[in-house]
Amino acid sequence: MRILLVHQNFPAQFLRLAPALRARGHEVLALTGEGNQRPSPVRVVQYPWDMAAEARVKGPTATYQKAVARGMATARVAAALRGRHGYVPDVILGHSGWGETLYLREVWPEARQLAYAEFMYGTRGLDTDFDPEFRQDTLEARMTTLTRRAHMTQALVDCDAAVAPTRWQASTFPPGLRDKISVIHDGLDTARVCPDPAARLEIPEAGLVLRPGDEVLSYVSRSLEPYRGIHVFLRALPEVLAARPKARVVIIGDEGQSYGTRPPCGTSWKQRLLAEVDGRLDLSRVHFLGRVPYPRFLALLQVTRVHAYLTYPFVLSWSLIEAMAAGAVIVASRTPPVEEVLVDGTTARLVEFFDVSGWSAALTSALAEPGGHAHLGRAARAEAVAGYDLERICLPQLLRFVEAGGSTA
Repeated sequence: MRILLVHQNFPAQFLRLAPALRARGHEVLALTGEGNQRPSPVRVVQYPWDMAAEARVKGPTATYQKAVARGMATARVAAALRGRHGYVPDVILGHSGWGETLYLREVWPEARQLAYAEFMYGTRGLDTDFDPEFRQDTLEARMTTLTRRAHMTQALVDCDAAVAPTRWQASTFPPGLRDKISVIHDGLDTARVCPDPAARLEIPEAGLVLRPGDEVLSYVSRSLEPYRGIHVFLRALPEVLAARPKARVVIIGDEGQSYGTRPPCGTSWKQRLLAEVDGRLDLSRVHFLGRVPYPRFLALLQVTRVHAYLTYPFVLSWSLIEAMAAGAVIVASRTPPVEEVLVDGTTARLVEFFDVSGWSAALTSALAEPGGHAHLGRAARAEAVAGYDLERICLPQLLRFVEAGGSTA
């Protein structure tokens, strides 16, 4: 089969799927945005894209305008592939989030169109109205949020079938569209991501080498921002470090913005929140590593005594499943995406997202009593292997989904 994968950040969610399809004898091509320099496991064609011009698009309809522009740019390159090279895919699988698939049926009406349905925005019960501290609950804000749904809705209406990584994320789509969605997680190499008693994490600037058994508290996010609870976590830390004088906190994530609103006055959320806890937090024991290579990230999960994970009702982070597979003792937010994969008292400790004192107590207890919490890490590891293993479970399901053109018959 000829299979086309479409993603502005390729390989992204298709990192393992693309080479697996090629290994099964399929001709696999990726279509991605100009400037994407990420290594690709398959041949790539890029559509022209001006990031600076995109950044200049503002206003309540900006997301849809950007999606339409991406969709048109993608379709023009698709038309050239067909017209000049006779390329016609049997199956197209594209992420629905950026508009790239909007017009591909006009170029290839005979292809099966599959969508990666990651998340559908809404004004009630999801991310945008969750946090009272940063919520913008005005009519204008709600209309802007609803406008962000337009291109995703169009992509799901036009596709033949779709796939979402979790049941909860699939549930964010309206019922008429949800019926098209199969739930298959991207999967995780649980043979690689596993407990390792020989793991080491070096922090040269602090003269540290951390090992399993050390009193390490970890936190990981692509960006340090409220969507992933950095404000709650940092506010909980002074009490934790006061109670645990030998504990070290290691934080992975940059100071940029991935989701939600930007902090005021050109600062970062990290800067703003550290100023808030200034004088109460022993920063000599808090180590910000920024973004790190994957082996260093994995080493942190393998040496940590306790891993903290918080999220709004939003897309579930890969890092949570990775922490589970690494056998980490996890303290996580009691929010719907998390409750799909973790059970309080069985595979993790769950704490109400905004309960700062509850977070301090739960983290302190888990750090102080590793023996009493070790069963949570073992059970989380077992759950990751049983439900999210790449080779045995997720990848075979994804391959069947694509090769059948999304058919579940």
